[in-house]
Order: sequence, then C-alpha cells, then structure tokens
Amino acid sequence: MRWMWIDRIVELVPRERMVAIKNISLAEEHLHDHFSPDAERGLPALPVMPFSLIIEGMAQTAGVLVGHANAFREKVILAKVSKAQIDFDPVPGQTLRYTATIDRLDETGAATLGTIEVIDHASGSVSEIGTIGLMFSHIDRNRSGLPFPKHNFVFGEAFKTLIRTSGFEIPGE
Repeated sequence: MRWMWIDRIVELVPRERMVAIKNISLAEEHLHDHFSPDAERGLPALPVMPFSLIIEGMAQTAGVLVGHANAFREKVILAKVSKAQIDFDPVPGQTLRYTATIDRLDETGAATLGTIEVIDHASGSVSEIGTIGLMFSHIDRNRSGLPFPKHNFVFGEAFKTLIRTSGFEIPGE
C-alpha cells in the first residue's frame, strides 16, 4: 500500500503549477501518537500533523507535477529538500493546501518551489504556514549506471487514480 499525503488535486497547469489539498482528520492513526497525552506531566493529547508528513505532501504534489510534465515516462524521485520552513502546527479539522511551481525542468530532473497554507474551516481563515524547495531526479538518467526496473514504480495506479478522480487527464492515456 502506498501512503498518500494529498487527497485531491484542485488545479493543474502542466509544466508550471499544481495545487493539491490534504484534509487533516482525527481518524488518521499517526495523529494519536503525535502527540499522545502525558499523564505523568499532566499534559493532554495534542494531535498535530507532523512536519515530516507535511513535507511529504508537498513532495507528492510537486512530484506529480514534475512527472506529469513528461507524461510519467520518467521515474521521478525526491533528490533533495533544499529548504523547508513550517511555522505552524496544523490540527484535525483543518485543510492543508499545497501549491507547487516548477522553477527548473530539464532532462536530469527538476527544482520546485512550494507554499503551504492552512484553511481553518472553523474561522474561515486561510494562512500561509510555510515554504518548501525540492529537487527531483529522473533516476533512469542517473550517472551511476545502475539499472532500475522498467515499470514506473513511482507513479503507480494510486497517483493516477488521484489525478483522474480530481478531474484531470493523464498525458498519453
């Protein structure tokens, strides 16, 4: 099973920009451990979305944008997190909105810039909470000479289903 950290694509401008959302729900198991109550210190539970999973959500958003640019012919992998600044802990009931833009795209890979916003449904507010810079590699063009499986193990059916159910086409299909 592949872990999905985006729920829906709301905008896709090929080779330029993609916007995706992730609804944070208390039904998500990882929130119960991050952070669970500490009876010894008298602290209640504080369920927040871990920053590592927020970064992964942006990586999935930007990675789909980069993969879509070449009709998913390339195996796109995250090569580097060049910048990650997150200033706020999102909580259940809020929605994360990821906006990824391509800064550079060539035969070896891509660099993307992203912003993260939190939509607070209770107050109706939208706040930018962070920025993330990511670099991706097209691993079939790696310099090591190592072979990789012929099938695209990065963009399987789960991501293609996400694209289709969000109302967007997959190039080449």
